[in-house]
Amino acid sequence: MTKILILNGAQPYAFAPGKLNEAFTERARTALTAMGHEVRVTTVAEGYDVEAEVESHQWADAVILQFPVNWMGVPWVFKKYMDEIFTAGMDGRLCAGDGRTEHAPKANYGMGGSLAGTKYMISATFNAPREAFDNIDEPFFQGGSVDDLLRPVHLNARFFAMSPLPTFASFDVMKNPEIESDFARFDAHLARLFAEAEHVAA
Repeated sequence: MTKILILNGAQPYAFAPGKLNEAFTERARTALTAMGHEVRVTTVAEGYDVEAEVESHQWADAVILQFPVNWMGVPWVFKKYMDEIFTAGMDGRLCAGDGRTEHAPKANYGMGGSLAGTKYMISATFNAPREAFDNIDEPFFQGGSVDDLLRPVHLNARFFAMSPLPTFASFDVMKNPEIESDFARFDAHLARLFAEAEHVAA
């Protein structure tokens, strides 16, 4: 059995109340529980206890970060969560400071993480279409990928020595949604990553 923490980082707005990210969160909870995993879920916008969240990160074998991409990053409420939980965990529970030592004060920045062996997976929803990414002819992202855009999220996880699982993305969700297709891809993505992980562990 794998212990999985799911973080729903959506910030509800009148124009985007967060129902899709809630649906992905619940879909992951149901699927992973059915696979035999132990699952905890935090819905960030509903509030949280900082110490409990630090403990959940220590507890987890894998963390799923579910969020809509707002202005090229995570929603402000999710950034606030990260600021509070990650800072509290810098006492050695999530990392030992920033990785530098008094003997080498200029080396190994960001390499003090305490969560080696913990995996993480980003699952993000976008207003942007799939075609906006990985295409040098598209002028905005200039050939960049989803993971290029979300590099700060990846670096946050790396700061704690977590290692990435393949990212999932749902595109064009405001103007041209393909929700049932996205759900089917999401289910297959989870099954591929976590059913295989369970089989290997067994």
